[in-house]
Amino acid sequence: MNDTGGMSRKPYPTDVTDDEWNFVCPYLTLMREDAPQREHSLREVFNALRYAARAGEAWRMMPNDLPPWPVVYQQMQRWYKAGVFEAMVHDLRALLRVCEGRDPDPTAAIIDSRTIQSTPTSGGRAGYDGAKRRKGSKVHAAVDTLGNLLALRVTPASAGDREQVDILAEEIQEVTGESVQVAYVDQGYTGEDPKADAQQHGIELKVVKLPEAKRGFVLLPKRWVVERSFAWMARFRRLARDYERLPRTLAGFHYMAFACLMLARFGRMLMESS
Repeated sequence: MNDTGGMSRKPYPTDVTDDEWNFVCPYLTLMREDAPQREHSLREVFNALRYAARAGEAWRMMPNDLPPWPVVYQQMQRWYKAGVFEAMVHDLRALLRVCEGRDPDPTAAIIDSRTIQSTPTSGGRAGYDGAKRRKGSKVHAAVDTLGNLLALRVTPASAGDREQVDILAEEIQEVTGESVQVAYVDQGYTGEDPKADAQQHGIELKVVKLPEAKRGFVLLPKRWVVERSFAWMARFRRLARDYERLPRTLAGFHYMAFACLMLARFGRMLMESS
């Protein structure tokens, strides 16, 4: 059952549930809930951020029964700077893997990227992706074989996928305790340089190729997992295009979205096991 954090308003579908709030509250509480400078419920601020991510509305169109948009935006930036959603994703990934009967840290990863159309707000830092014929930003992501986020980075769309392997591989090993041994990629990562970049972090890069006799849509082994993770992001309209002035804000929204999805999945798994 949803709770509106003590405020007299009708609940939104995006409101955090009581069980979800009990889990996320320790991550989000950067200062005491009863601190004298706090004017709005921290839970309501989080509800407002979730609403903004799912509905995709402009900041100044925040509903009047939620905290004012400047409050939500400023608190969001504090959370992003503190890395609370990265920490949440890390812990939820381990819990979900254990619930699936797997080790907390994966031994395999899947790497891919997607290009997001720019807007007037983000156009100044956008690049042109010749393959997708689109101007915007590129989100490079690594997930485990269950689709849970491991690492993410935002670049102009003109940045090549191969050039990001070194940084992604380093981040993957940092968050997994160097447990990953192999990473699956598509043919866009073919070449000796990305292979060597991954190898220096102890990861073997395996290119999953399309069948030569391809007809229509082909589901590639392993590779479909990261595509599904990108599809999960489609539930958040804020991520349909790049509306952010800063790349770290776009990356933060992705981490927050993954945290929300993983949190809901963890809650469902607990209910099914009880």
